[in-house]
Amino acid sequence: MIEYAGSQRAGLRRESGEGVALLSVLRSFDWILLVGVAALVGVGLWGIAGVTKFDIPGDPNYYLDKQIVYVAAGAALMLAFALVDPDLYRRYWRLVFGVAVGLIAVVFLLGRAARGSTRWIDVGFFTFQPSEFGKLLFVLALAGFLAERQRALAAAGTTLRAVGLGLVPVVLVFAQPDLGTALVYLAALGAMLFVAGAPWRHLAALGGVAALVVVIVLWAGPAVGVDFLKGYQKERLICFTRPATCPVDARYNVEQSIAAVGSGQVSGRGPNGATQTRLDFLPEHHTDFVFASFSEQRGFVGASFLLALYLLVLWRGLRVVTVARNLYSAVVAGGIVVALLFQIFVNVGMTMGIAPITGIPLPFVSVGGSSMIANLAAMGVLLAVYARGRASRASSRRRV
Repeated sequence: MIEYAGSQRAGLRRESGEGVALLSVLRSFDWILLVGVAALVGVGLWGIAGVTKFDIPGDPNYYLDKQIVYVAAGAALMLAFALVDPDLYRRYWRLVFGVAVGLIAVVFLLGRAARGSTRWIDVGFFTFQPSEFGKLLFVLALAGFLAERQRALAAAGTTLRAVGLGLVPVVLVFAQPDLGTALVYLAALGAMLFVAGAPWRHLAALGGVAALVVVIVLWAGPAVGVDFLKGYQKERLICFTRPATCPVDARYNVEQSIAAVGSGQVSGRGPNGATQTRLDFLPEHHTDFVFASFSEQRGFVGASFLLALYLLVLWRGLRVVTVARNLYSAVVAGGIVVALLFQIFVNVGMTMGIAPITGIPLPFVSVGGSSMIANLAAMGVLLAVYARGRASRASSRRRV
């Protein structure tokens, strides 16, 4: 288990001093993390301005204007989450879990189908993707379950019950179908079990079960005529694992993406010279493949700067785990950071052919309100965990 502030060696002793003053919390914000997130959002808006410049004839700022609105809404939600004591979610984790599952499940009743999946709900002024918001609720709820049973974390039953709870939203998301987002949930679950202190033998057993499931889904099932994946999902995996047998039309997206990344060279071709993006050779260039379009326009220098900002945010996020005041806050921070890392790695990797193609957006950059607002809200939770952890430590030192 990762050791965090407020723990002794076993990491299970709670920090006293409830109700830390709001002013003290504000002073204790991780301003480096906040600046890093703000810089990421700024670079994302700059990238979207160029990537979508020619998408809507006569209105070059169409997507940029929408994205700014999403950023404003997300920033307001981030501030709200930053001011809420994370222990509130711990006390009501069952309610949070119910809301998360309900949000995801309602898609099957009210959802709007697009590109073979039913993931979105249209509420008139906004089309949102519940599974994006479910990521944060999932982490807040499962962390509450683990913190409530912190004295029994070494028991196999605790790990099994945590996995059983986690699989409920995972299966619902997978059935939409949305394999990529389901994998994000699983990555967050694994990180939370690790931070909480689940024994290595439990984690190893879960890894073995996961490998067995992959074998059944990809090989054993299809061999006996049982398909767990949609046709396009199987094609994506075949193109990644066996490129030589990949159909020509299935290779198109990744080939155009790799061409876009490479054509940016050192300093980029700019919005006007980025033909892969401007002439629509690269599909979904403002959502799934936005990193490829950004790399074509801004080159190696721009892409490296973007990745450096991600590294800064992830580093500060991991630091939040170490200053969390109790087990619950540490587990929440670990789940959020690993989920963010997984999304960045898969999205960037698929644009260069080192990860299979999924529908996972690039955090803070891809056009889309649900992803932007949900990720900014998650950053607000990290700020709250860090601030209250530091304020609690400062209060303890003053008492001593």
